[in-house]
Amino acid sequence: MDNKNRPIGFFDSGVGGLSVMKEAIKIMPNENYIYFGDSKNAPYGVKSVSEVRDLTFKAVEILLNKGVKGIAIACNTATSAAVAELRKVYPELPLVGIEPALKPAVELNIQGNILIMATTMTLKEEKFNKLMGKYKDKASIIPIPCPGLVEFIESGKLQGEEIEEYLRNKINTYNKGKIASIVLGCTHYPFITDTLSKIVGKDVIIMDGGLGTVKELRRRLENKNLLTERNKKGEIEVINSYGKNEFIDLSNKLLNM
Repeated sequence: MDNKNRPIGFFDSGVGGLSVMKEAIKIMPNENYIYFGDSKNAPYGVKSVSEVRDLTFKAVEILLNKGVKGIAIACNTATSAAVAELRKVYPELPLVGIEPALKPAVELNIQGNILIMATTMTLKEEKFNKLMGKYKDKASIIPIPCPGLVEFIESGKLQGEEIEEYLRNKINTYNKGKIASIVLGCTHYPFITDTLSKIVGKDVIIMDGGLGTVKELRRRLENKNLLTERNKKGEIEVINSYGKNEFIDLSNKLLNM
């Protein structure tokens, strides 16, 4: 296959990274895509850094064996644990990670607290704390660890009383004053944006880093002259470490939301 028509690989600990791949399909619709979700080992946010790093390297090998021309690590936890090492091992590979959209949230310059929802591990990692440090004097930033939220989404629970109660408890526990915006620091979370908005009100801006990640990936592919020149819609392949139909079905449902 011509290098330009080789697929772009997306990886996440489960189905969450589909929220990022959806952004890619919008701005690069003629590209081919392969998505690998490691639902068998989800959630990553409760594992050690070394475990997440090893799982991420294995996932990258799977995608490379599929012939991808570039990879998006569409998982905040995996990005924190492994992306720096991956770039050293694969220096010629167009490779991007993802991080919480804190900068654009701060630049909104809205009075109140910026809440960052993320996995426990993402919030503990040095990468995130460096990001926080850059903006701590410019805004009131409140990290909110959300253990259990990934599991809701992996099971297909995107709305309903149970998840509403979970989100309400989280917001009430950490919200001390007006909410300026909410930053979604896990690629799973955009799938519950409507439910979250129901809890906090439609006036609260909810942001994620998916689009910024995709634009950076496109830039890196363009620099390598790897963007497709085809004029037809690309193909999408979804694979999951569980290999079970329900995870593929859920993935297709989320892609078509």
